Order: sequence, then C-alpha cells, then structure tokens
Amino acid sequence: MIDIGVNFHASQLKGLGAELLQRASAVGVTDVLATGTSLAASRQELAFAREQVDGPVRVWATAGVHPHDAKAWPGTEPFEALWADPLVVAVGECGLDYNRMFSPAADQRRVFLTQIAAAIRLDKPLFLHCRDAFEDFHAMLRDASRAGARGVVHCFTDGAEQAEAYLALGFDIGITGWVSDIARGSALRDALRVVPLDHMHLETDAPYLRPKNAGKTRPYNEPALLPFVAQAVAEHKRVDLNEVAAQTSAASRRLFRLTALPVAQPGVQRSS
Repeated sequence: MIDIGVNFHASQLKGLGAELLQRASAVGVTDVLATGTSLAASRQELAFAREQVDGPVRVWATAGVHPHDAKAWPGTEPFEALWADPLVVAVGECGLDYNRMFSPAADQRRVFLTQIAAAIRLDKPLFLHCRDAFEDFHAMLRDASRAGARGVVHCFTDGAEQAEAYLALGFDIGITGWVSDIARGSALRDALRVVPLDHMHLETDAPYLRPKNAGKTRPYNEPALLPFVAQAVAEHKRVDLNEVAAQTSAASRRLFRLTALPVAQPGVQRSS
C-alpha cells in the first residue's frame, strides 16, 4: 500500500520518523508521501525523504503552500529548487480553505493559481486541498484541467456529487480515516460508490484523522494505520481488501510517477 499524505513535520510526529516507517513497513506500506504545507515544511519533508533513501519505506515529498498560509506566500523562487528535485513528486498541498479563513480568500486564490501554473509548467501533479470552497475551487480546477493539470483532491470528505465533479475534470480522490467515522463520514461513504479504485488513493494524513476502526492505538495517526483505511473502503465498496490495495497503489504510482528512487543526492549514501 501507498500512503499519499503524512505530515512528518507536525509536532506530534517530531523525531519519530524512523520508527513510524518501521511500523509502516511491517504492515505492508511500501511508499509514503511527506506533505509540504509551507516553505519551511516543504524543506523539512524533502530533507526527511533524502535521509530515508535506504529506509524500510520509500519516502517522497510534496512542496507547496497550504491555503492557511497563503498570506505568507514567499513567491515561487524559493520553491524552484524543491520542485526540481526528483524526490518531490507533487506541487502542494495547495488549494482553498474558506472554513477558518486563516488567509484572505483573495490571497488564497492568487497563491493557488500560482501553484497551478507551476505544476503545469513542471508537469507535476497537484496535491490539492479544499474545505468549504467548492464553487471557487472547482471553477479553478476546471480551468486548470483545460490547461493540462492533473492531481488528487487530498483528504476528500464531501459527497458523491462533488466527487463526480472532480472525476469529470480528470482529478483523483484521496481517502483518509474519515471514511470510518460513523458520526461524520456518511457523505464520504456515499461518495465511495462513484469513485473507481483506479482513481482513488489511500492516505492517513497523519498525525490527523486516525481511523476509528483502528481501535485504541497511539494518540496520533500514523502510516501503520493505513490498512484500516483500506479495510473501510473494501467494506463499503464490497470488494476484496487486496484489490483495494492493488488498485489504489497502482493509481498512486501512476499519478505521482513513483518508480525507482532517483540517484542519491550529494551527501546521501545509498546501498548497492
């Protein structure tokens, strides 16, 4: 299985990277994407990915600015070196979030457009975020799709109508432990019936959104709990768990172009 979203820079996971990957490997997780949400976080996630070139799980990174931090957008220049690195496989996390409005909507849209343009120019997928901003977000993705953009709507929590709208534009859907939340996940569970496995990606969004079906575990979410997300998807789509794992992993490898790890960066040792 592939976990397309882990926030290793989050305070809950600080200093735990190596053991998190050991536990993830033990349950069949082969690859994870370390999510960049700001310039500082993107640099941290890429550094972590470089450190783990010989680790038990392959680590890739994304680089971008979350809509919460749009007001502090540093410009594209400091991101260019990150986006050029072969371990950085997506632009983002980027998008719109009108829920808590940590950044003004105008700033969010401006920064999102800038990152869309970068993804198209670099031919890298977008790692997308949307919360309470569907109309503006969908309109911007419609234009992006026409220009050749691709990507995944990460941590999708809406219903079937919104899922179909994104799929129609050619964007994939990321499923988290939210699907196992009986109290809050009903819309997402309904959406599963319209999201084909070959356009679905599994993610923990660790340390957040710990799967409810995981029972009592550590107080944070982690990649080792990804099988519980897969199990919930299998149950609600009424398909075999192995089929869920195989098809979602294939979708992630295809979208993010996860093949062999690139040649080691300067100062990074790799075993033969």
